[in-house]
Amino acid sequence: MVKALNNKPYPIRHYVKIMLFISIFALVVDLVISFASIFIVKQQSTRYLQDTANLYIRQINHDFSYINHYMGWTLANDESVKMMDTPGTDYVDYIKSNERMHKRFNELQKNYGQEYNFFFYLKDQDFFQNYAPMSLSYAEFRDLKEQIVTLTDSKNVYETFYSNWNPIQVQDKFYVINIVPYHNRYLICLISADDLIRPLQQLNLGEEGSVSLVDLQGGSLSSPGAREADSLNLEGTKASLLSFSKPRSTVTEGFSNASFNVQLVIQFGVFETIMIAQLLIMLLFVVLTCTLSVVMLYFKKKVLKPIQNFSENVRRIHEDSENLDFMSSEIIELEQVNSQFKHLIEQIKKFKIDIYEQELEKQRIQLDYMKLQINPHFFLNCLTNIYSMAQMHMFKEIEYMSLSTSKYFRYIFQSVDHVVRLEDEIEHVRIYLEIQKHRYRDAFSYLIEYKDDLAGLTIPPLVLQTFIENAVKYAVSRDQELQIRLSVALVTEGEKLYTVIQISDTGPGFPVEVLDKLANGKPLDQSEGKHIGIMNTMQRLELLYHHRAQVEFSNPAGGGACVSLTLPQAMQDIRREIQ
Repeated sequence: MVKALNNKPYPIRHYVKIMLFISIFALVVDLVISFASIFIVKQQSTRYLQDTANLYIRQINHDFSYINHYMGWTLANDESVKMMDTPGTDYVDYIKSNERMHKRFNELQKNYGQEYNFFFYLKDQDFFQNYAPMSLSYAEFRDLKEQIVTLTDSKNVYETFYSNWNPIQVQDKFYVINIVPYHNRYLICLISADDLIRPLQQLNLGEEGSVSLVDLQGGSLSSPGAREADSLNLEGTKASLLSFSKPRSTVTEGFSNASFNVQLVIQFGVFETIMIAQLLIMLLFVVLTCTLSVVMLYFKKKVLKPIQNFSENVRRIHEDSENLDFMSSEIIELEQVNSQFKHLIEQIKKFKIDIYEQELEKQRIQLDYMKLQINPHFFLNCLTNIYSMAQMHMFKEIEYMSLSTSKYFRYIFQSVDHVVRLEDEIEHVRIYLEIQKHRYRDAFSYLIEYKDDLAGLTIPPLVLQTFIENAVKYAVSRDQELQIRLSVALVTEGEKLYTVIQISDTGPGFPVEVLDKLANGKPLDQSEGKHIGIMNTMQRLELLYHHRAQVEFSNPAGGGACVSLTLPQAMQDIRREIQ
């Protein structure tokens, strides 16, 4: 009885009243917390902004130090600089040295940002050039060059600029410059004052706050940073309604080895917006609560019932997917789900049809493969050769030829397993080549290389035969002896094993148009009965290995043609062979 009372259901109106009460209570508590947090934020903000500025200045000091050291080392030790500064340097060597310097400072600019500009000045040769993409206009570039020439004429250039960054004005715009001298060579690094100070200008320092780069006399070298006037005026108006005291604080932080400082002007009044923001959030929360209450009342009528209807539709799908009758819904999302379910059922049916068609295609390719197994022309040539030998009473040759032909066609008509032993496939290739040697005599020779411990590996049948036949058919010539080479190796990539088979010859190689199609995976023309073996073999490898097998065709630089097959090898095959 007690359990039943504790679990007593309530109407949606009851939960709506509770939500409204919680919202009002949270609004009052948030108001008190907001006033307390304003004072805490004011005390901590100045320290936070100072720490942020110091952190950024330390980073800039580190960058300045490294760039200065890098430019000094380059001037003193880089061979390209020495070569460019040596009178009588060959023009080609001079250009190459210049390109190396460009590459070196392009990499340096990539590490520190596009804001940094690098220039190289050879005083004796009056050579002045930028060594990285620069952000200066041509007029600014000429003005900078004139100032650099003037500064380097000074006897105090080393004491003034080396390891020291100074402000400089170029075409009414301030920059920070570092000049590294070495004899009559100078490397210059230049960065805009605005670019240098821009990261700190992203800090929110209040309605009248600003960040500037100033010289030692307090003169401004950069703009304080533009802000959205309308937004700040609105915030200032809201803050003034609850303003306490709004003291300003000016903080000046200096760089090491530099004749300029960072000046921060902090306006504390901006932090009153925190409380206003919190109050707006709570008001929004109350509005959302009221809206949610209305939605909950609407939910029962317009949402729960359509969901129940949808659940019934799902149950009917589970019971009978052939005869579906989805009821329409007033909710767009549920209607879309109904449509997606219908589409899903259609896709499943289409998927089944595609699988069936793929199986049919696989069987068709297998039949084509079976058809290609019988080569009547080769068989007739063998009989013709035997007949010619019989006329010349070459009985031993007839015995060998008959036995080889028998072995060849026995292998052809063996079981149609997907894979065979590597040793059997190579033996079949050897028999084929011996038969062809009786036909062509000394027109070609062959070499087969593989280790005995790889004999038990498995590969698809007649894969090697296809490419060997192609080599004999298109490469054998009476003019010069053809050399055919077949090699097998086992390659490990991570935990995967691959059988790599390479078939090469010293013939004329693949025609350019054929090699281009093979390299780009395009089908070859089979209209006249040509290239059937190669295309059929490629399709069989695709069906058997599913994109894991690779076949590469090439014409080596030394001449001839080369086919490289990379076939995945099951780990159990390797273990079985080792045992």
